[in-house]
Amino acid sequence: QVQLVESRGGLVQAGGSLRLSCAASGRTFSNYAMGWFRQAPGKEREGVSCISGDRRTKYYADFIKGRFTISSDNAKNTVYLQMNSLRPEDTAVYYCAADEYCRTTGGTPLPVMPYWGKGTLVTVSS
Repeated sequence: QVQLVESRGGLVQAGGSLRLSCAASGRTFSNYAMGWFRQAPGKEREGVSCISGDRRTKYYADFIKGRFTISSDNAKNTVYLQMNSLRPEDTAVYYCAADEYCRTTGGTPLPVMPYWGKGTLVTVSS
């Protein structure tokens, strides 16, 4: 089992930045690929980004378009999502998740990972 806890999200103005973190515990963090997903009200959960278990490969959804960056600190068992140039349409509950590897389609992570955090709300105001 892997336990995942996201940092608190928050309210950000459009154009602003926010960094989310996800602390993992329970099993060897470096063995797992880590992903970020989000779910906006009334919409399905969608993949945002994923970093492979060896931390060499990063995947991003097309809509990110260079605005978000995923990173990790194995010493802290933590994965981060740096979000810049935020837009109102980025408003969603953001989740981190863990799996053996990143499962993607067209480079976009698929929300099929077995381990999930509880999510954190990010609201971007216009």
